[in-house]
Amino acid sequence: MYLLGFDIGSSSVKVSLINGENGQCIASSFYPKQEMAIMSVETGWAEQSPEKWWQNLKLALSDVLNQSEVEPKTIGAIGISYQMHGLVVVDKNKNVLRPSIIWCDSRAAIYGNKAFSEIGGQRCLENFLNSPGNFTASKLKWVKDNEPDIYEKIDKIMLPGDYIAMKLTGEIKTTVSGLSEGIFWNFKENSLAGLLMDYYGFDSSIIPEITPTFGVQGILSKEAAAELGLAEGTIISYRAGDQPNNALSLNVLNPGEIATTAGTSGVVYGVSDEVKFDPYSRVNTFAHVNHSAEQTRLGVLLCINGTGILNSWLNKNVGNKSFSYDEMNQLASGVEIGSKGLTVLPFGNGAERVLKNMNPGAQVSGLNFNIHANAHLFRAAQEGIVFSFKYGMDIMNEIGIHAKVIRAGKANMFLSPVFRETLAGVSGATIELYNTDGSVGAARGAGVGCGYYKSFGEAFSNLKKLETIEPDLSQKEKYDEAYTNWQNALNRI
Repeated sequence: MYLLGFDIGSSSVKVSLINGENGQCIASSFYPKQEMAIMSVETGWAEQSPEKWWQNLKLALSDVLNQSEVEPKTIGAIGISYQMHGLVVVDKNKNVLRPSIIWCDSRAAIYGNKAFSEIGGQRCLENFLNSPGNFTASKLKWVKDNEPDIYEKIDKIMLPGDYIAMKLTGEIKTTVSGLSEGIFWNFKENSLAGLLMDYYGFDSSIIPEITPTFGVQGILSKEAAAELGLAEGTIISYRAGDQPNNALSLNVLNPGEIATTAGTSGVVYGVSDEVKFDPYSRVNTFAHVNHSAEQTRLGVLLCINGTGILNSWLNKNVGNKSFSYDEMNQLASGVEIGSKGLTVLPFGNGAERVLKNMNPGAQVSGLNFNIHANAHLFRAAQEGIVFSFKYGMDIMNEIGIHAKVIRAGKANMFLSPVFRETLAGVSGATIELYNTDGSVGAARGAGVGCGYYKSFGEAFSNLKKLETIEPDLSQKEKYDEAYTNWQNALNRI
């Protein structure tokens, strides 16, 4: 049996097809080939068209089917990974009413902060494990207050992955994991977050039917099958937000295990079997993919919005677009630790949860015209991203999530030796890199959900470790000094 995985990101949509028997990826593609546009009509806003996700999915899938020449009827199941915290709203005819307000949009932070204060911080944390913050529920409140004509037409709200599943099946459903990432789930009562719904004035009818994260969530409709070139009746058997899914793809499912990713945004994600939360909601706790009422599995998530997008900005705007990412990495490798005093704060992609929803913008400090060149800027940017990880990981330590071994896919920022060596050096953790990504993880998840794999162990039995990076203890003093210099720059803002 073949298994298909869709990964709906904010930069691109990636599709992978794996051979279920040996777990090998036989074809993979993504669209667009340049980063997907993010609409920002106002400062702090970030929107994308859900229909554009669908169109890019079709293009990537067409490539995969052409590459593999696999008969569609041999594809047994489909899994979906998606960018978290986005809001999609549709009417009774399943028509999208406005562009999706995506994860890095900052406009709703003021609503979440007010809710946190008025409901009560302790009450929010005990029930939702988070502040309502800038998450999906608060984004919906913004629509309710600022676009009442649109709000009145809403029949159902969805996360980006729920929208893709709707396009595939014609049915609107969601998951407990998804509801938790939107702050629509009450962990204390194991039910919909009626407390927050009532506070914001939402009717529970707008919440879709809940389906298990793993299991038959629906089947591919005749219309979608014809549009995609797949077989009608193919099972959709898994969906999860991109960070829980990234953890799944790395077989991070048990307490104490930690995954990280560094795409457009950067995330460190630790699994816990205890209810743990940061009192300031700087790191966030959601239901992991294998969480249930009987088995507590929570993902504690540190998110840095300005990660790969900073590297992408440098690639587009420094050196007249003449450097490839590989060349940028090589140049950065030629600069010593600390970038000769040049520091970069990577906070230029919306409000940062780790900074209590501050939105200070990216900043460069210590620039010396007589010393610094492109190479120093490239290294300082990568160090700045890693140091923001370290800043958040220290907060995770305070609530009992300790990073001793970190697993990641060998992709995006982890292709850079400077990035991964700096992360190992400043955190003291061993970095393990694997041959996987979000779309491959979604395909494996689909295999679990449809019953092809009898256990997670079977699904990940052939996951291959590509490389191990140990902390270079001989350079610890230099990494610590560079991090202190970066912290001083952060403290000034």
